[in-house]
Amino acid sequence: MKTISPQLQAHLDRELTTLAYLVKITRKDGAEKGFTTHDRDLTIDSVTYKAENSLTPSAIESSAGLSVDNLDITGALSSEDITDADIAAGLYDFARIDVYACNWSDLSQGAVHLRRGWMGQVARIGNSYTAEVRGLHDLLQRPVGDYYTPECRFDLGDCNCGVALSSYSGNVTNVIDSLSFCDAAQSAADGALDYGKLTWVTGENAGQSADVKKWDADAKQFTLWLPAPNPIKFGDAYSVCFGCDKRFSTCKNKFANAANFGGFPHVPGVGNILKYPV
Repeated sequence: MKTISPQLQAHLDRELTTLAYLVKITRKDGAEKGFTTHDRDLTIDSVTYKAENSLTPSAIESSAGLSVDNLDITGALSSEDITDADIAAGLYDFARIDVYACNWSDLSQGAVHLRRGWMGQVARIGNSYTAEVRGLHDLLQRPVGDYYTPECRFDLGDCNCGVALSSYSGNVTNVIDSLSFCDAAQSAADGALDYGKLTWVTGENAGQSADVKKWDADAKQFTLWLPAPNPIKFGDAYSVCFGCDKRFSTCKNKFANAANFGGFPHVPGVGNILKYPV
């Protein structure tokens, strides 16, 4: 489907056409999902594009300049292939999007490739979702190079940070709500796991990760920043790594890693730079 066939080109040149949009979503885990605006399923190049009224692409805008082209995808959470749980788990965040057009009355003509991009973060409003498709021009809008921030710009444990990450494992012994649970056997010091990354090993959330807001060693309680996409249950196994709030004092005192701190805590803010001398 990389080039348009002569038969499809001839069809496009007609005054009346029988066209349908095809949208293929390739998630980061490699899973492919196909949807069409037509009223029945269409199969092209071994990919079945389902017609479940769960997908509505906006008008496609393209330009010859460097401005970012726009395409929004909106739909109801009615498709079995796009579920509320999958969206909440972030499976569709930054997935690759390919948009095609085909002649639904004669699929042997193939399809024309209209757009390739990457899905922005998916937003859910009630029972519907909206995602912006970001094209290749979006890459030109991103800053290149380092920048100055008071807090560390590195991630804990990456090649710039250099800290060897330690992990703890455990099991849920009491569920408080979708944000909080307890592990009576966890031995980590109070606050040691704050801002850490928790990964579920078993249970309905297996394979999903969450950011830890607070670890209270006295109450043996974890509090997450965002609720788990699926219910947390007694006995669910997890692993969790140390966290960092990216402050210089934490880097120095907690990790003894001040030499690799990636922030600039003593750079004056904009207010101090612009104010008159006293």
